[in-house]
Amino acid sequence: MKNLESLFSIQGRVCIVTGGGGLIGKKHAEAIIIGGGVPVLLDVVPGGMQRNREELLAVYPDAAIETIICDITDRAQLVEIKNNLLEKYGHIDALINNAANNPKVEGGSNNLAAIQFHNFPLSIWNDDIAVGLTGAMLCAQVFGECMTEQKKGVIINISSDYGLISPNQSIYRKEGIPEEQQIVKPVSYSVVKHGIIGLTKYLAVYWAEKGVRVNTLCPASLENGQDPEFVQKISKLIPMGRMSQPDEYIGTILYMLSDACSYMTGTNVILDGGRTIW
Repeated sequence: MKNLESLFSIQGRVCIVTGGGGLIGKKHAEAIIIGGGVPVLLDVVPGGMQRNREELLAVYPDAAIETIICDITDRAQLVEIKNNLLEKYGHIDALINNAANNPKVEGGSNNLAAIQFHNFPLSIWNDDIAVGLTGAMLCAQVFGECMTEQKKGVIINISSDYGLISPNQSIYRKEGIPEEQQIVKPVSYSVVKHGIIGLTKYLAVYWAEKGVRVNTLCPASLENGQDPEFVQKISKLIPMGRMSQPDEYIGTILYMLSDACSYMTGTNVILDGGRTIW
């Protein structure tokens, strides 16, 4: 019988995190480090990854952290990364499909703007789908193949509460601003996050007998410097009455990566403060 420490240990396991330069990507990496694994951060922009790496090493100086610049919509790049990792480590054990063009209130994102649905640009739609869905599928194809050959592996697809419910556009609205200038959460984000759940269900069944577990994590309402008006509006929609903190996802990610949930596949794990039950 395993003890608690060994049950949650992912010692030496190579775990890929796409979107590794972001805040949540950093927390996924921290969960991997705490469990004894090797986080491999992938991102198209190097700056965020390097910052995350430096901040993590300041807390965990002995951690082995890989950072690789990569466009996850380019299958050839993913294959090259897979081959290099296999040559160095001999195995790839987990994939966290975290990358997405996330329209953030606090970030001034291109895809969170005063763009009504009727004139939503096809270019933004195509780019969001390419990163959030196509990229996730390609990463699962390339890295999941290694796991099937090993007869063991874990894929975690990161969705959102907006993969379960529709955005409440009222929380983005500002009083006194004309309709055509109101911020709108884009349709592409909802479609991507709903689609990620579908990808999970498909792969969970497809690889069930290959030893690869595939699950979804639905985080929600991450507090990260949004203006007080927005925080107040969204907090009223959450039974717990507050937004989430980045550290509140670490334990769940480690659990989902570890053998502690060895019989769980095809499942949505929802961390939303109760928002989707209202």
